[in-house]
Amino acid sequence: MVFNPDSFDFFGGDTEEGQANQLLKYLQHQSPEVLARVAKSVSPEIKQIISQNVQGLVGVLPSEAFNVQITTDRENLAGLLASAMMTGYFLSRMEQRMELEATIKGSVSFSADFGEGETVSPEN
Repeated sequence: MVFNPDSFDFFGGDTEEGQANQLLKYLQHQSPEVLARVAKSVSPEIKQIISQNVQGLVGVLPSEAFNVQITTDRENLAGLLASAMMTGYFLSRMEQRMELEATIKGSVSFSADFGEGETVSPEN
């Protein structure tokens, strides 16, 4: 499922102090293709963590034994969605940091293999 900001009225049209949310405006002006591409860029690991987080927030009962229905109001649902989005953003940044650290460690060990001040030439 792709996020479509045009189909949601997150805050009932009114925002605090009468100012529009700049991020919401930005999202509303993005094409569905851009939003779909961003959604697809999330790794399966991040999707799994967010899914577990949301399930933990709303409670998990086995669907084969229970007919689970959850009822909430607009504010609580908005809070749940905001929490999931922030978790996703945080996890994405941490995943990038982990990959960057692995790359840096790899390049540092590669440099250490050649010793300080040595250069690699095509003949080596």
